[in-house]
Amino acid sequence: MSTPAGTDWRPALAPALMRRHDPVRDADLLLLPERVGVLSGSANAVVGLCDGTRAVAEIVEELARRFPGAPVATDVPPFLDRLREEGWLR
Repeated sequence: MSTPAGTDWRPALAPALMRRHDPVRDADLLLLPERVGVLSGSANAVVGLCDGTRAVAEIVEELARRFPGAPVATDVPPFLDRLREEGWLR
């Protein structure tokens, strides 16, 4: 069982995962073997910061700077947890 996103977790894309932009659909995608996830809204900005060097708190801080007034502190950690549970992040 995974633990909730903590300040020391530095999320990174799963090794088999690829991020791509589909120009036909004008959509950002996460590609795993036999699975595709469409990143809608600000999800691409969140996933783009998951490079394994930033802790969750640093990701939240950066997103709060980019999107003033957005509820990133309450929305981003659970979103990252869901992505980890689905196997998109490690």
